[in-house]
Amino acid sequence: MPEASNSIVIRQAEQADISAVIALEQQIPTAAHWQRELYEAIFQPGPRRTLLVAQGPRAIHGFLVTRQVGSEWEIENIAVDTSMRRQGLGGRLLNDFLALARSERAETVLLEVRESNTGARAFYQRMGFDQAGRRTAYFSDPAEDAIVYGLRLR
Repeated sequence: MPEASNSIVIRQAEQADISAVIALEQQIPTAAHWQRELYEAIFQPGPRRTLLVAQGPRAIHGFLVTRQVGSEWEIENIAVDTSMRRQGLGGRLLNDFLALARSERAETVLLEVRESNTGARAFYQRMGFDQAGRRTAYFSDPAEDAIVYGLRLR
């Protein structure tokens, strides 16, 4: 039985969470599928990255990965366990990230989403993102255009 979304805490990930994040990501076809090394790089010196996880009493049910470049942040990956969808968990992850970005004086948040991922596109629009462009053949397996969304924070 799925855990109740109100028993889930959004927190900064630790390196020990990487295996659980990868296991969750592999179950979700629309998530970006990264190699372990990319997740490990989040915890190394270099470009500033943040990994938030949605931690329940028994498992991680969602995560969000971002990268900061100056006053601009990019959402690189976001995923929610299919059994926990439509319970506000994606919104909680995104809102916690946006609060962090605002506290660090971010001006803009950008992201790319598959053109065919109508559910994600509607979610980002509900969250205040506007369509900002298109990247032709950005995604592979299968090849597909990316729709770029942006949110001005200031």
